Amino acid sequence: MKSTADVASLFQTVLCRPVMHDRWVAVAWLAISIPMSQAWTATPWPEFRGATGDGVSQEQNLPVEWSESQGVAWKVAIPGKAWSSPVIWDDLVWLSNATEDGTRLSAVAVARDNGRIVRDITVFEIAAPQFCHAFNSYASCTPVIERDRLYLHYGSAGTACLDTGSGTILWTRQDLPCDHFRGPGSSPIIHGDLLIVALDGFDLQYVVALDKATGKTVWRRDRNIDYGTTDGDAKKAYPTATVIRSQGRDQVIIPSAGATIAYDPASGAELWRVKHGGMNASARPLFAHGLVYINTAAGGMKFLAVRPDGTGDVSGTHIAWKSSQGTGTRSSQLLLGEKLFLIGDAGTASVLDAVSGKALWQKRLGGTFSASPILADGRIYASNEGGDTFVLSAADPYPVVATNTLDDGCMASPAVFDAAIYLRTKTHLYRLGTRP
Repeated sequence: MKSTADVASLFQTVLCRPVMHDRWVAVAWLAISIPMSQAWTATPWPEFRGATGDGVSQEQNLPVEWSESQGVAWKVAIPGKAWSSPVIWDDLVWLSNATEDGTRLSAVAVARDNGRIVRDITVFEIAAPQFCHAFNSYASCTPVIERDRLYLHYGSAGTACLDTGSGTILWTRQDLPCDHFRGPGSSPIIHGDLLIVALDGFDLQYVVALDKATGKTVWRRDRNIDYGTTDGDAKKAYPTATVIRSQGRDQVIIPSAGATIAYDPASGAELWRVKHGGMNASARPLFAHGLVYINTAAGGMKFLAVRPDGTGDVSGTHIAWKSSQGTGTRSSQLLLGEKLFLIGDAGTASVLDAVSGKALWQKRLGGTFSASPILADGRIYASNEGGDTFVLSAADPYPVVATNTLDDGCMASPAVFDAAIYLRTKTHLYRLGTRP
């Protein structure tokens, strides 16, 4: 029997193509004959920022208001300390996890229907963990999931692949070194047969692509950035790659300290780079309107839009605009059509024109932010470190329609699946909305 994810994919494919043969009519009828609740609620949330990598979900009928006493389908304690976001496939929510001291790195599977912890798998035991700043955790890198496979990355402490059905560890790597100096934070992505992740540390800075089936290195590229300093602390970054297709070529775009570089995913060859300064970059790049949007985090140009059709150093030729309006150092941005929504570390939300960079709107929400906002059901959901989630209309003038408070705050970004929001606080995982 096909999973709901398979059915939804088939359903959307059939309805989006011309009906030119009786067999397509038959397939369409088969898809429609399946209950709509199954056909339309099956898009997985497979990685950091969701299925499209930009924090946008097509789910509807999501909750607007909740608290500890209402609107919570279930709540389960997740022992340890980990800031990674949930990923979801079919009936399970998966989390990477760690003890506070970093000696046990694990994977936790939670049943979507009732919040029961189904698996708690030790992935690595680390005798002497690197130093991790108290603001960070040893499991801040969000895993990536696909059918039957979960890929976990804990920075230089280890990378692994699990069989999600059996819980068996299929392969591991613990030979990708770097001194994170403050702890890891880059999440892996899947592109074709590759698992791609950056390791931008105090001492070493590089990008590696692994064969996702075996874990073997396909390519590795040193950053070769002129950071303008010998201080390794200014060379760190925590980026997650974004893959785009522009001018007929695929590009893996990965920010770092000082510059952002686009690579050929097949070979790792550098396509272009833009020098922008800054350090500790962690926001995931966005691509729309023929522009790549980059947050430089601490220092540098702050926020810029780059045309990705260049070659080599495009710093002087391909920057369309730059802005310091409302940018933070940790939260990723959202695209609202022709507008960009940003949240600063201190809780100020801003909207920019995506084509020109012009500042259009700004409002103080409150609290401090590390988690990235999501867009779903015509609303923006933004969770802060103090326990508040602000729900805003995604239409101008972006009014706050609800402020929902839980007992603990969020470092992780929300996930959306099956008309529910899955929110990981510092201590618990919640399903917000009705039970499945």
